[in-house]
Amino acid sequence: MSTVADLVQWGLRGALLPRRRALVLRLGAVLTFLLLWSLASGLVVLLNLFNPIFLAGPWLVLGTMIQLVATGQLWGHVIATLVRVIVGFATGAVLALALGLPAGHFRVVRNLLEPIVEILRPIPPLAMLPLFIVWVGIGETSKIAFITYATFFPMFLTTVHGVQQVDPLLLRAAASLGARRGQLFFRVVLPAALPEILTGIRLGVALSFFVIVISEFIGAEEGLGYLINDGRNFFLVPQMLGAAIVLGLLGYSGNALVVLLGRRWLRWEGPPAS
Repeated sequence: MSTVADLVQWGLRGALLPRRRALVLRLGAVLTFLLLWSLASGLVVLLNLFNPIFLAGPWLVLGTMIQLVATGQLWGHVIATLVRVIVGFATGAVLALALGLPAGHFRVVRNLLEPIVEILRPIPPLAMLPLFIVWVGIGETSKIAFITYATFFPMFLTTVHGVQQVDPLLLRAAASLGARRGQLFFRVVLPAALPEILTGIRLGVALSFFVIVISEFIGAEEGLGYLINDGRNFFLVPQMLGAAIVLGLLGYSGNALVVLLGRRWLRWEGPPAS
């Protein structure tokens, strides 16, 4: 019995080592980046290379963010940005799944949608922002529509591709066991396409945080994009950098959440490679 227990403990220790190593590497990369940033800003001051205001050190950025947190200003901007991102991304995801799943499964639907999608997809989201403002004004609707437009295409394409790549042998095996059309779709096609769908969702999350800054530059009175633009107007570089870092942390958290959900939903794929 002791031998079995030792083997179990050895296996658990071996499974934890790659995770600890990955955590150490990630923390080391972040600390190295902060150290290089600090050295660069310090050299600018010591050697008087250019105006130090152009490259604020991490301590100045941290102090500015602490001040915004203490006054309660930062939370309002973060909540405003998150609400826009969540609503816009969710709308884009629902549309992408509602159209991408049948388009990948039925050739007729795909032939109807593909020409329109391929015409609109190359148009940069930034080129559509003025149109959204003209159509629905500079309020929240235009910002949400802008995020929806930007995030729809990668999620739609990965959904279509994921459904198309489902192994026909799986469908034949399930059909031979008596599975009906609806059961085939929800129990075979959808689970098999889920890895690619989650990849598209990760792309959509990243894009939603990417384009929200652009939309908050115009006609916004709160949000991290507004905070960055306000810092640009008054040359507040620590505020600009701090808001950008907060935006990056939010995007990182959103991506990590999707990865966590993917690990739970895709347990049948086995543990990820270390």
